Amino acid sequence: MKIEHVAIYVNNLEGARDFFVKYFDGKSNDGYHNKTTGFRSYFISFEDGSRLEVMNKPGVEDNDNKLNCTGYSHIAFAVKTKEELDTLTERIRSDGYEIVSGPRTTGDGYYESCFIGIEGNLIEITVGN
Repeated sequence: MKIEHVAIYVNNLEGARDFFVKYFDGKSNDGYHNKTTGFRSYFISFEDGSRLEVMNKPGVEDNDNKLNCTGYSHIAFAVKTKEELDTLTERIRSDGYEIVSGPRTTGDGYYESCFIGIEGNLIEITVGN
């Protein structure tokens, strides 16, 4: 069994799509729009076959994005090397996103960094297996 996709509601649909394409080499579909409900979405596919759905519709309330609370915590993307992680983290920092940890080796042996990404969501970058 595998996770088919993860979905996230956003206010700026095209901005979120462009964020994941720019930093994580995602490939976006042409999008979907339900004219009756106002729901819109893009599926972004990644190299390994995983997918992220970014969605928007009228009436969705903003979440306060607390970092330490129950519920979904973050999404993690794996790169191939420490050097790639370091370079991507610095690129993200240079573009004005807040790095909240790392790059560092965690107590359980992962090399990672975490930052506050699009619309205040926590995103982790780690070196894959």
